[in-house]
Amino acid sequence: MARADDEAYRARVRGCLLGGAIGDALGGPVEFNDGRSIVAAHPDGVREFVAGGPGWPAGTVTDDTQMTLFTVEGLIRAGVRTDRGLGFTVGVVHHAYDRWLDTQLLPGPSGEREGWLQGEQWLYARRAPGNTCLSALTEARKGGDSIKQFGGQAANDSKGCGGVMRVAPFGLLLKPSLEWVFKAAADAAGYTHGHVTGKLASGALAAIIRELNHGAELNTALDTTQTLLAEQPGHEETSTALATARELAAGELGRGPVTVELLGGGWIAEEALAIGVYCALAYPEPDQFLDALALAVTHSGDSDSTGAICGNILGVLHGETALPAELVFGVEGRGTILQLADDLVLEFTQGNRLHGDYGPHTAWKERYPGW
Repeated sequence: MARADDEAYRARVRGCLLGGAIGDALGGPVEFNDGRSIVAAHPDGVREFVAGGPGWPAGTVTDDTQMTLFTVEGLIRAGVRTDRGLGFTVGVVHHAYDRWLDTQLLPGPSGEREGWLQGEQWLYARRAPGNTCLSALTEARKGGDSIKQFGGQAANDSKGCGGVMRVAPFGLLLKPSLEWVFKAAADAAGYTHGHVTGKLASGALAAIIRELNHGAELNTALDTTQTLLAEQPGHEETSTALATARELAAGELGRGPVTVELLGGGWIAEEALAIGVYCALAYPEPDQFLDALALAVTHSGDSDSTGAICGNILGVLHGETALPAELVFGVEGRGTILQLADDLVLEFTQGNRLHGDYGPHTAWKERYPGW
């Protein structure tokens, strides 16, 4: 890549990850409130960080961002792993989710894990993690710490949004094809959510992110994704949800919580994806970023996940400079998020200088062991 391309790529990666975290932090405190009460407290929508109660200060992110960050780390470590001649192993991301599980079960780092992310104390906070994620990862862990247990699909029929809310980083990889990104993200969602819709909605989000990351306009990215989605067995629920989101965005019902709730509550995968897409389409311009996020979280439903998905989409579309400054500086974990964003870019643009024939390969591999 040329230098200018590298800089544009980094801006998109940063925008996607930080935008998702901001949307998550906006929506987390109101996640379990009904739309009317949210509007009563925030007539213009939730446009600033609010506290979520004791131990939940304004700007706090939830498990959505936590798991997204472990997705990023897993992808970087999968890139490092290719030095072994094994190819890009998506199961490494499953292993990353096992480290996230530690953050939900332990008070702090155990000292028994490799890599730097699991050592970040602020991640050891439970922010209403999804029961499906916890139970599926706990089941996977029962086989012992071996490669064989990772990469398998969850033995449940859940299509909750806990898969789709964490897979945007797959779309930030530069080289893989659209088809690979779609399938890999769907498989990664399947580590915890076994229903075909939970997987396909996740694949669709990653595909949208991938196309935007390569410079497509939002509607073009949606067209391409829906064409690929329609080829997948069991696509109907996700295809219908996306089509409805686009129809509502192009219609004359107005842009508000009532319209958003026509798409559902966002508790299940296809609804969360549809709400995130609808809000991005409703306010697609860079200077409308906060309008889109406020709409995405001001409804009766899974506000943090729909906010995160909308933030992911608009963040990769517009880049980090479009993010609302008053939210950027106050979001929890900004330093960690930006470190991971920049390290993802380094791994997939200059990885040969980090773990190839050039140094300092040892330090990079200690930071990101290849498993």
